[in-house]
Parts: sequence; structure tokens; C-alpha cells
Amino acid sequence: MAKFAGYSLITSFTSFYDSITLRNCHKFSFAMCHNTIIRSSSTYTQKVHLHKKNGDNRYPPPLFSVAPMMDWTDTHYRTLARLISKHAWLYTEMLAAETIVYQEENLDKFLEFTPEQHPVVLQIGGNNLKNIAKATQLAHSYGYDEINLKLKGKSNNNFTVICVKSDFLDTYGGIQLWMPEPKSSRTWMLWCSPYAKSKGKFVAEAMSVIADNTDVPVSVKCRIGLDDHDSYNELCDFIYKVYSQSPTRHFIIHSRKALLNGISPADNRRIPPLKYEYYYALLRDFPDLTFTINGGINCVAEVKAALREGAHGVMVGRAAYYNPWNILAHVDTEVYGSPCSGVTRRKVLEQYQVYADSILGKYGKDRPNVRDLSKHVLNFFHSEPGNGQFKRNADAAFRHCTTMKSFLEETLVAIPDWVLDKTPGDASSGREDLFDNVESLLPPPYKSEGIDVELEREAQYA
Repeated sequence: MAKFAGYSLITSFTSFYDSITLRNCHKFSFAMCHNTIIRSSSTYTQKVHLHKKNGDNRYPPPLFSVAPMMDWTDTHYRTLARLISKHAWLYTEMLAAETIVYQEENLDKFLEFTPEQHPVVLQIGGNNLKNIAKATQLAHSYGYDEINLKLKGKSNNNFTVICVKSDFLDTYGGIQLWMPEPKSSRTWMLWCSPYAKSKGKFVAEAMSVIADNTDVPVSVKCRIGLDDHDSYNELCDFIYKVYSQSPTRHFIIHSRKALLNGISPADNRRIPPLKYEYYYALLRDFPDLTFTINGGINCVAEVKAALREGAHGVMVGRAAYYNPWNILAHVDTEVYGSPCSGVTRRKVLEQYQVYADSILGKYGKDRPNVRDLSKHVLNFFHSEPGNGQFKRNADAAFRHCTTMKSFLEETLVAIPDWVLDKTPGDASSGREDLFDNVESLLPPPYKSEGIDVELEREAQYA
């Protein structure tokens, strides 16, 4: 039987930025809209909202965030993640706007989360402005710290579809986008397009609708291209259109393009080459905006390398789910500069057990059940002694355990006490040179329709 002890996470922090010297600061200037009202060359005049907590106290900026992942980043995973890291920004799974609208009488099941999860970002999907507006209104009272949009569209011979966001691309392996063939008639979940100015206009309208119905910041996430539509200028056209016509000041950039040649979802996360130079060029060409880098970054050492090179923030996806302890347990100390909290796996599981047993069956018979709540701890002992036996014990426990306490008592006997009780050591090593040559690969500065954006900005500020 496992014995537990409680703990509390330390909330004070010293930013990672305070302890490093950034290279090329003249090129990659910071514009952290989460902490500061920024000047903008945008023609959009609506107030740009800041992240706030309890009045004037602001959350630390999203230097590190966990990507939205379908079936994974539900409220239970986010509760577990928050017990490990106090400062990481957490994203929900995508929620279709129609689901929120049509489940108005049952919203807690979809939108409720514990206060301890802050800061947390809600991702809404849809292509109907009316439903997006209504969904934003309904979600507003739940107190999310940011709203992120995913678009929904129908592909047929009369419709040029906008591009997918990475995690739905990852789920379905790619979507018929640019010039759909007549036989294409399937409905897909889509995100925003970096490939057509007209679609950028619609995304800007959608982001404006969200902003009009909430008082928190809004953000957009996209890949850098699609098949042959992968030029840096096409990406910039989209960014320029969205931010100049909406209050969007935060863009999350997945540094791969999407390939629609029938490869698997996993291959679409692996085969398209990473082009980090596109991300860092955006910092140069849009210094008034905040950009988070995503794609191919799998450990805290690589997160720190991206930040040293000037990244405003880093988003990590599957690595934070497959290896939550070795990733998240180092975020507060290594990225945000907090003192070590003394957190251990045993302490985290004690608190998670209390949460899990309190919520069993809350939304109807057997929802959530032990399997729903325990699946997120299956990767908790990645690469540790006893991990394989722990998972075999879990397979057996799923069949009869009715509480999280009984599940943990039956499965944790496989894990040595020293593994349960050790605090995070040094962060694992990674490719710390991942971004060393990025400056030499930067594309030429962006020009929109023959207008030099930098000269236009300087003229406006003169």
C-alpha cells in the first residue's frame, strides 16, 4: 500500500529570461502582450486584453505551454499536470462551438475545471460566426484565461477550404484543402489557413467575434504551410491579415507544413521538415506580436534553447503526455526560475487520488470512471524501474477497481519507494544546439503587396 504526504507548490518565480543573455536581441525583439500593452501597426483599435488573476496580479507569461490534444488534455490530465507544474500554461481539448451551444443545459461536463488549473486556455472549433459568438458567451463565465480558435469547414467542389490546425491534422492525417476535387464532399474539422488572404479575413472576423464576447486574450495556431503553398510570404500574408483586422496578438506556430499525399497522421508529425527559421523570421518581421513556437521540441533543455534564441514561448505536445514527470517537473525551476518545491511522484499521486475519487460519477453513471481518470497516470513512470509491471497491474485493475485509491494501491506495488519519493533531479539533456544556425537560414524580410512592412511600421510610429 502506498503512503502519501501532501505538498504545496511555490508560486513565486524568477523568469528564465532574467538568467540568460539573448542572442540577436536586436532582431528578435520581445513583445509579450500577456504582460504589456503593445504598440501595434494594426488598423484594429479594440483593446488588447492582458492575462490577469485576482485583480492586478498577472500570471507568468506562457514561456511553456502544453498543446491541445484530443482525448488527452481533458480536465483530468490538466489537474494532474498542474500538480506537477504551477506555471505551465495548459490547453483544453478542442470543443466544437456547436457542442457548447447545443449542450447549454449541460455545460459543466464540457467546460468546468478546478480553479487550481489556471492558467488554462479554451480551444473552440467552428466556422459559424453565430455559434462561435454564442459558445464564447457561454464559456465566458467559466473563467478561462485565453480563447483559441479552430475552424470547421466543408470540402466540396465549390469551396476552397482553409487549412487545418496541427492536432486535427495529426488526428486525421491531412485534409483536402487548396483546390478540392469534385469527388470531395467530406466534412472535416479545420483550423486557420496561412495560405489565402481571403481566408485570413474570415479568421480575423472570427477572432473579432470571440473578442467581442469575452474579456480575455484570443490566439491563433497554424502550421507554416501546406504542400506547395509553403512560402514564408504566404505565411506572413495570413499573419498580417489576421492581426491587422482583429485583436489577435498571439500566434502559435507549428514549424512544419502539412502534407496531403496520403501519409499517416504520425508521419505528418515527422516527415515534413521543421523550419524554425520561419518562426524566428516572424519575430523579426512582426515585433509587435507574440509568437509561440511548436513542433519537434521534446524536453526542457530544448525549450530553454528556443528561449535563449529569442522565442517568446514554447509549446510542447506529445512529449508532455508520454513523459509528464520528466517534462513538467522541471518547468517551474528550469524555465520560470522558481525554487525547487520538493515535489515527488508520491505527493502528486496523493493529491490526484483525492481529486479523482471526488469526481467519480459526477456527470452521470460511470462518468467519469476509474479508467477515464487513471489513464493519465499510465506514463507517470516513463523509463523507471517497475514501469512495465505497473502498466500490467493497471490493465488488471481496470477490470474491477471502483476508486482511484484502490487502483493506486493495486498498481503502485510495482514501483520502488525510491522512485516514488525522489524529487526531480537535473533535467534530461537534449539538442541544445537545435537553433544554433537559425539566423543564417532566415528568409528575406516580409513585404506585403510590394509594401515593406518595416518601413510602413516606422512611418506610423514617426
